[in-house]
Amino acid sequence: MSAQDPFYIVKEEIQESIDKLQSTFHHWDGISPNRGERVQLTKELFTSCESIEWQVDELDKAIAVAARDPAWYGIDEAELEKRRRWTITARTQVDTVRKAVQAGKEQSNAFSTRQELMRPPNDNPYQASRSNQYEAQDNDDFMSSESDRQMLLIKQQDEELDELSASVQRIGGVGLTIHEELTGQEKIIHDLGLDMETTSNRLDFVQKKVALVMKKAGAKGQLLMIAFLVHLITGPYSFKDLLSGTLV
Repeated sequence: MSAQDPFYIVKEEIQESIDKLQSTFHHWDGISPNRGERVQLTKELFTSCESIEWQVDELDKAIAVAARDPAWYGIDEAELEKRRRWTITARTQVDTVRKAVQAGKEQSNAFSTRQELMRPPNDNPYQASRSNQYEAQDNDDFMSSESDRQMLLIKQQDEELDELSASVQRIGGVGLTIHEELTGQEKIIHDLGLDMETTSNRLDFVQKKVALVMKKAGAKGQLLMIAFLVHLITGPYSFKDLLSGTLV
């Protein structure tokens, strides 16, 4: 298929997102469960999984539309099946990462709970207050960073949808042009058929009139008409010359 096919353009973008997701997951997997970076990456991985799954869902919808009339989009059943298999593979890759991250998150929560239970009570109110302040500041920073990432992700998705919409509009324009061309050719063929039918009717009418005149004229009239037609054909030669054999 052509590299300009909207499916392959979107597929390439989704595959890049999956590759980035897997790279981030491998980095996440190598971080200790009790570190703050792992918590942040956990949220990023979940967000990426949701975004990719949404894009794959939209691609599945486009495949379903193409499957209604494959010839119109210039593809066959084998190509449709190939595209369906790719979306299934993409979903499997994303689902594998999601399950692994979910399991790691549950393990990290259990570890944090055990650490909290084993921590001795804090008798210093000032130290507890400062700790709460640091935690609140960390939460604010994390929420701000998360909000920025969400806005960036939404912007990227809007740009991807705009590109996909432009591709669909171009394909629709080509289809409309082909439809108009076929309509014009159909009109020309229809007009030609009407002209042929009119000419045939006129020819039948002339033949019937000639036959009627020949029948009414009798034998002598038929000879005179033949002589007249021969005179028209032979030009300057007379009918007498034609009968005497002098016309070469």
